[in-house]
Amino acid sequence: MKTKFLLPIVALGLFAACSDDSSSPSAPKTDIPAATDTVPVVGPDPANPVTDPVTDPATPVTDPATDPAANPGLDPVVNPGTDPAVTPGTDPVPGADVAETPVDPTASVNACLSATRAPVVEPTYAAVPSSGNYAYYGAELSGVEQFKYGRYEACMKMVSIPGSVSSMFLYYDNSWMNGDEPWNEIDIEVLGKGGTMWQSNIITREGVPSIKKNTSSESKPLHEFGFDATESFHLFAMTWTPEYVAWEIDGVEIRRDTLGITRGTHADADQVAFLTKDQTLRFNLWASKSAGWVGAFTGDELADAPKAQWIDYVRVYSYDTATKTFTEAWTDDFEGADLNRNHWATGNWEMEKVNLAPENVVVENGYCKLLLTRADAPAAE
Repeated sequence: MKTKFLLPIVALGLFAACSDDSSSPSAPKTDIPAATDTVPVVGPDPANPVTDPVTDPATPVTDPATDPAANPGLDPVVNPGTDPAVTPGTDPVPGADVAETPVDPTASVNACLSATRAPVVEPTYAAVPSSGNYAYYGAELSGVEQFKYGRYEACMKMVSIPGSVSSMFLYYDNSWMNGDEPWNEIDIEVLGKGGTMWQSNIITREGVPSIKKNTSSESKPLHEFGFDATESFHLFAMTWTPEYVAWEIDGVEIRRDTLGITRGTHADADQVAFLTKDQTLRFNLWASKSAGWVGAFTGDELADAPKAQWIDYVRVYSYDTATKTFTEAWTDDFEGADLNRNHWATGNWEMEKVNLAPENVVVENGYCKLLLTRADAPAAE
């Protein structure tokens, strides 16, 4: 990666605030900032925002998508390290007898860790709001392309304040619809409990209307970085093939889930086998209601300045299931004045304690920044 120098950044003026009607999935959110993208956003319907159930901050919980308190009857999560291996009777995987040619992450790791950068200057408000009545905004960089298998790398400086989720993930766009639609998702999440630990996860759900719960395999205990991921840039990577899902930090594989590991009792019990839907690559920064999962968000964390998840570059590799080889498809260095619309759109729906705002995805000085901000809430009508 080439040398980058950052200039002080002043955040843009902030905008419309959250609606009070955040508990009804079917209630239109007419006051969510309008999307400015020329590419349609694929994801949760902005006219019908989906919010995770409110959980008791005093009760330890996990990801609200799979939290037993929010989803009664949730199948217990089995620790990946203790899951019994199940040997399938037949091997349906294409190219099963072909040896995989893995990606050597050395070049990517060196590009991420050794790039010459001026100190990152965090964004500031034009003026700190003073009323004490605030609205909160997060950001999502939403992939446009659909992928089925591949390797995904991002050089990032993450965020960790109480209540925050700073992420990179793969997601089947219709998962949120429930009903006949299954859930497919693969996550890397740096959580608000501290920048030295992170969570890997696969989330699945069988597409049967009577099944309301998701199956999760979130890492327990949380992974320890051995460093604070909010202080500098690090290379985060996920590899997804028909045979396994793997997570890496700085070229070191931290976890691998393979075919035959089972969780729960539904058709999605073998999560790797159930990941059959095309998915988009996404990044987001938001604040959760689940204090037991990520810590209690008060809003005071944003009193003096926004928080930013910095993305230096994203690299995508395709995967050939017959030859088991990876091929670099593209790299985005964010060198332009705006997003490359062949690859990206932005989110504009509600995520628990924030609204995702397109204006909070900023491309500047060779970086893409996802901002977590607050602004004066409008006076009640």
